[in-house]
Amino acid sequence: MMVLVRPALTVAALAAFLLPAHAEDRSVLLNCKAMVERASKDANAVSKAELTRCRQVIREWGLRDARTSVDEDGKPLR
Repeated sequence: MMVLVRPALTVAALAAFLLPAHAEDRSVLLNCKAMVERASKDANAVSKAELTRCRQVIREWGLRDARTSVDEDGKPLR
């Protein structure tokens, strides 16, 4: 029985790490920027968890944009 449980737990843990690792589209970035802007004006506008998630999304997009040499349409950035 233990022989079956351990691989199942390993697969479940691997799936938990891989499933949230999808790229959001640019509308998520724009919504997050607007949410952070609202939070800077009104501290009670959004929850701390939402604000933390949005800051992470903005950070990831910044890193992603820094690594790309073309925009979404395939045109050179520089």
